[in-house]
Amino acid sequence: MSNTLYDALFAPHADRSDPFLYLADGRIISHADFAAVAAQFAHVLTGAGLNPGDRLAVQVEKSPEALAIYAGAVQAGVIFLPLNTAYTTDELEYFIENSGARMLICDPAKADALGPLARAQGADLHTLGADGTGSLTDAAKAQPTAFDTVARADDDLAAFLYTSGTTGRSKGAMLSHANLLSNAQALRDLWRFTKDDVLLHALPIFHTHGLFVASNVTLLAGGAMIFLPKFDLDRIIAELPRATSMMGVPTFYTRLLDDDRFDRNLVANMRLFTSGSAPLLAETHHRFENRTGHRILERYGMTETNMNTSNPYDGERRAGTVGFPLPGVELKITDPETGKTLPQGEVGLIEVRGPNVFQGYWQMPEKTAAELREDGFFITGDLGQIDAGGYVSIVGRDKDLIISGGYNIYPKEIEVVLDQQPGVLESAVIGVPHDDFGETPLAVLVPSGGAPPDTDAIADTVKEKLARYKHPSGYRVIDELPRNTMGKVQKNILRDRFADPG
Repeated sequence: MSNTLYDALFAPHADRSDPFLYLADGRIISHADFAAVAAQFAHVLTGAGLNPGDRLAVQVEKSPEALAIYAGAVQAGVIFLPLNTAYTTDELEYFIENSGARMLICDPAKADALGPLARAQGADLHTLGADGTGSLTDAAKAQPTAFDTVARADDDLAAFLYTSGTTGRSKGAMLSHANLLSNAQALRDLWRFTKDDVLLHALPIFHTHGLFVASNVTLLAGGAMIFLPKFDLDRIIAELPRATSMMGVPTFYTRLLDDDRFDRNLVANMRLFTSGSAPLLAETHHRFENRTGHRILERYGMTETNMNTSNPYDGERRAGTVGFPLPGVELKITDPETGKTLPQGEVGLIEVRGPNVFQGYWQMPEKTAAELREDGFFITGDLGQIDAGGYVSIVGRDKDLIISGGYNIYPKEIEVVLDQQPGVLESAVIGVPHDDFGETPLAVLVPSGGAPPDTDAIADTVKEKLARYKHPSGYRVIDELPRNTMGKVQKNILRDRFADPG
């Protein structure tokens, strides 16, 4: 039996001496050198007692070594669990405990804070810094640069990605080797990626977009990446002339358009720009085409499924839509109450079925049953419609998800913290428009007594408890929250009232 994902993504290139990663400091890492580091990491994992199916939790800054941990985990048959670098210690405690991680790899600066969590779980702790140094690389240096790949089947799990629910309790989406590989194959073919492509990669790799879309597609095609730690406008502009493709979130493109250096000449070598993780405004779409001659290719996906739809490579990339279902993916629009398929053009819940759809939520059979139907269709929670030409549009969200700069923010998680603060009777967190990030969270508070709550003190507490991207951009105090006859808070009224957050 082979190792589905490793054999497709990494093994074919393990002996290639040509460039795989171009780094910001000028270094170039070949395919072969990358594979050697991944093999050394696989030895460290198995040497620590991790067996196939064990979980490896990783919260480290983006680096070539961080990507090699993913490759090493896949090669060793270990389930890879990447965690947002912004998560606080309080937030990490749940992920480590819930996943039952056998090892945690973190930034050296966080080792003292996270050591007790790892010990309580009985997990080994290793460190890896943004510069590639740490106890993990120290341990790997003495290891062989070849590793006997562990056999894995299509349905064996390759990764967990945690996605919060509106209840605030995070859910571990279980992704198999076949889930990830089938999606990479569909996107490679649809977007015409080859070994000649050089992808400008400025996305985080703890997220499905940067890891399972950008990296997997490039690996499968055998191409190279300009691998940047983050989006830096000057650096992106400097690197664009030697790239052939770029994957980004809408914020990337609005920031490029705000710079006069970004023009047709700069992108003369480019063949493809894609956008995802948040809706791309039609205005941005049109401005980009007018400036560069390129039409951004927008697509739609989520943690549980990776990509579901894409605008076409050839043909009309229609602004305001996310295109058509990927080959092998079925998509339908259903009535939220009955689950029945709705006629073309009507708005309803988007449901998808295909080899990309995850295996369920880790240790949450009730949540799995509620969102993953017995016939294999996954209820995405997004509201959409299909037009007469077959293009899918996302028109809203069934849940109160906020997408800010490509990151999912679940209001309930913030509200739980706010409701515990002195002077707060209850709270509601809503998404309000933001020029750069698309939308941003705003906290609406109801005081528990006569005096208004101390919003400065509350903001300080939130900063300690939650990742930065979840911090409300402002706080508003009102007498009571609007409710319907059933007592449910009507956040649509709050969104209308505070649409201008100024």
